[in-house]
Amino acid sequence: MSPEFQTHLLPNGLRIIHASMQREVTHCALVVNAGTRDEREDEAGLAHFIEHVLFKGTTKRKAFHILNRMESVGGEINAYTTKEDTWITSSQRSKDTERSLELLADIAFQSVFPEVEMDKERDVILDEIAGVQDQPGDMIFESFESELFAGHPLASTILGSVKSVKRLSREQVLEFVARHYRPENMVLGVVGGVPWNSVLKWAERYFGAFQSVSADVKSTRLAPDGIRVFSQTHPKGIHQVHHITGCVAPGGNSKDKLAMTVLANLLGGPAMNCRLNLNIREKHGMAYHIEANHVVYQDTGVFNVYFGTDPRFHNRVERLVQRELDVVKNRALGTRQLHDAKQQLLGQIALGHDHGSTVLSGLAKTYLMYNRVETLDSLIRAIESLQAKDLLEVANTWLSKDSLASLTFTTPA
Repeated sequence: MSPEFQTHLLPNGLRIIHASMQREVTHCALVVNAGTRDEREDEAGLAHFIEHVLFKGTTKRKAFHILNRMESVGGEINAYTTKEDTWITSSQRSKDTERSLELLADIAFQSVFPEVEMDKERDVILDEIAGVQDQPGDMIFESFESELFAGHPLASTILGSVKSVKRLSREQVLEFVARHYRPENMVLGVVGGVPWNSVLKWAERYFGAFQSVSADVKSTRLAPDGIRVFSQTHPKGIHQVHHITGCVAPGGNSKDKLAMTVLANLLGGPAMNCRLNLNIREKHGMAYHIEANHVVYQDTGVFNVYFGTDPRFHNRVERLVQRELDVVKNRALGTRQLHDAKQQLLGQIALGHDHGSTVLSGLAKTYLMYNRVETLDSLIRAIESLQAKDLLEVANTWLSKDSLASLTFTTPA
């Protein structure tokens, strides 16, 4: 059963969503509807850069005091950036939630971005970029989307490049913050053992006075146009072949979203009995790790199959992957297969919703992007309503050979 939730709109435009869970711990998130895809051409990596430097001082706190504010009571404060949004999060004992909300407001609206601290953090991010480049299994996902969405803001990597991060200035930071860190462009989410009336009181106290500091800026997000198909191979200084096959897929506003998610989970989800794992790892012993994913953005998405394997097995594993894709396009699931596929995904989702942070993530994300609330109960009903013909239609619509692209990182010649 979904936890009860409440929503409220403050006069300054900030949306609040709260779900009650009888827990000793409460999770909070201030989510900004701005990420990598909202950067201009000369701002690559800026959204992520700001996420880092938000913690470097406000008008009332230095960096140490920001970190110490929650950690001194055993809580946690963190932040992360995606291609579409930026999250400032905290987890703490429920009795310390007011402390958390005051701090989130201070960080989001009163950060001063000291130049000296920005220069230090720039070096940290450059090291982070180098770390990704040392991990081909991570880098290939970024490279694949960069090619798939070439010419569109979704092609940009979250971290940016060494060159772009070195160029970022304090003026760009201040301008981006003024453009996007606006109450009406945010959602405040709270999930845990704190009463709704307390959350509302604290939200009004600590967030209500902040107003937008620039004129209204309408969203300029445009959906990717058309399908880009490619087949690229890049030699790397590695011992294993890394490969992705994939395509553009349903986004969050598509009626096909859940059917594609079920298909991806059936093919290569986290369970050991997914089809690709049973065939390629268990039966043939040709890959230690293989997975399928459905990445969902607001207005588009990505389906991909990734594997790493010995160079000797690369071509054969590719053929086996294509064979499994052909199966879901050519053969509707039987009654038992469909039931099992849906129940497996529903079980995984239910286990995730046992954690307050997962509940918070789902509620806040949907409320931010679509101004609606998707509860666990409504999600269960939607998945249970799927029919075998729905999955077959989605597989044939989105996974045709003509729409599949591929990227391979190979060992040196």
